[in-house]
Amino acid sequence: MRPHLADKLFDSRTRARLTQLADLDPDLIISDFTTSEAHAALRETEVIISSWGCPPIDETVLAAAPGLRTVIHAAGTVKSLITDACWERGIQVTSAAWVNALPVAEFTVAAILFANKQVLRISAEYRTRRAGLDLTEGYPEIGNYGRTIGVVGASQIGRRVLDLLRPYDLQLLLHDPYAAPTEAEELGARSVPLDELCALSDVVTIHAPQLPSTHHMIDRHRLALMPDGATLVNTARGSLVDQDALVDELVTGRLNAVLDVTTPEVLPADSPLYNLPNVLLTPHLAGSLGNELHRMAAAAADELARYTAGLPFMCPVLPQDMHRTA
Repeated sequence: MRPHLADKLFDSRTRARLTQLADLDPDLIISDFTTSEAHAALRETEVIISSWGCPPIDETVLAAAPGLRTVIHAAGTVKSLITDACWERGIQVTSAAWVNALPVAEFTVAAILFANKQVLRISAEYRTRRAGLDLTEGYPEIGNYGRTIGVVGASQIGRRVLDLLRPYDLQLLLHDPYAAPTEAEELGARSVPLDELCALSDVVTIHAPQLPSTHHMIDRHRLALMPDGATLVNTARGSLVDQDALVDELVTGRLNAVLDVTTPEVLPADSPLYNLPNVLLTPHLAGSLGNELHRMAAAAADELARYTAGLPFMCPVLPQDMHRTA
């Protein structure tokens, strides 16, 4: 993983647990598999505990690690490190992606509830006027009661969002090509085509993976379908939205947006998205940060405990799912 990341991930309790479960040096952090130190460690390695910044585990790495049997990833996607060579050897893989889904879902639900209360617009007006506002007259349609929320993607995050929204008086829609209507119903939502979801939703929130098939899935046509005053929430990847088309809509004030991801991820200083009053722009902070990282490390320790006990992983990553997951 990245240098110094381990200190942020593993608190003293999880470090102690890891060393109880396995012959592990918690101070050995490798970010380059080509060094002599890495080769010496790989010769004895059965389990790699990885996180953000882990280099690809390719044929060369596997040749240096004849005893490697499993990779426990204390982060989200494993696409950058798990190669075909891992699957060919039969390496078991697990990821804490489900743990990273929790703060993203919490962020999303907060964004949805704030969006329907028009917090951005009202806050901006209040700050400008510095006087009382007649909200009944000025904002007669605000509120969350009976609103329609469209969730794009029954991913781990999308499912968690749906679960967290269940207690509210909302109508929930779901679009996912891999989720059957009966599965959507079990998640508390109604399965609809993407165009219909965009046309009916007061808030559209994106939780699909970044794939060639999802590039610009929210395009100019689908943005135009969204009702006046609707909000687009994107905590997935910037490439899923046609950003130029979105900016065109946002500068008119017709739509609102909560954007935790953009293209590029750090926008140029002259981007209008920084200044638009109907846009909440955040620097990719929805995922695990701060003390939330400890939960990901604890989940990795849980999976190591299952491995040492001869039990299957709670959250395995399977090769047949790689083509449709983040």
